[in-house]
Amino acid sequence: MMNKEKKQSYIKEMTTQFDKSEAVIVAHYQGLTVNQLDKLRAKLRENGIIFKITKNRITKLAIEKTRCKDLSNLFTGPTAVALSKDAITSAKILTNFSKENSNLKILGGIMGSDILDVAGVKNVATLPTLDEARAKIVGILRSPAQKIASILLAPASKIAILALEKSKK
Repeated sequence: MMNKEKKQSYIKEMTTQFDKSEAVIVAHYQGLTVNQLDKLRAKLRENGIIFKITKNRITKLAIEKTRCKDLSNLFTGPTAVALSKDAITSAKILTNFSKENSNLKILGGIMGSDILDVAGVKNVATLPTLDEARAKIVGILRSPAQKIASILLAPASKIAILALEKSKK
């Protein structure tokens, strides 16, 4: 049981984390083993995502004055939150983990100022990450340049072969 000072400290810490996070995803974790939770936390931590098991009543107090206040109805039962700067990565990791472990149930979340339901979180999980999007754009930009270069170089190589053949005769 927390004393009043610890509660105030917890509320301040959680309020700060909710304010700093670009994305917040809320999930139920009941039925997951400690080992499964550790694996999930490790995978999330690798990507700079905080995964916290919350105290619902105190967390509701912490989000009252943040943009996440609309999520307060999700904080019932055994609840955990994923807090991150990258909504797509956290949504992908949690969605993939929930496919493998049916005991992790995604309830919803917030991305920027948009409230997401379960389907919204799953849709965000299908989006390419920033690195994947950059790679696709680079590939698209490089492709025409390579085609142009091959077109320009092809006639020159044919002319060079013809010149070589003529010089041999």
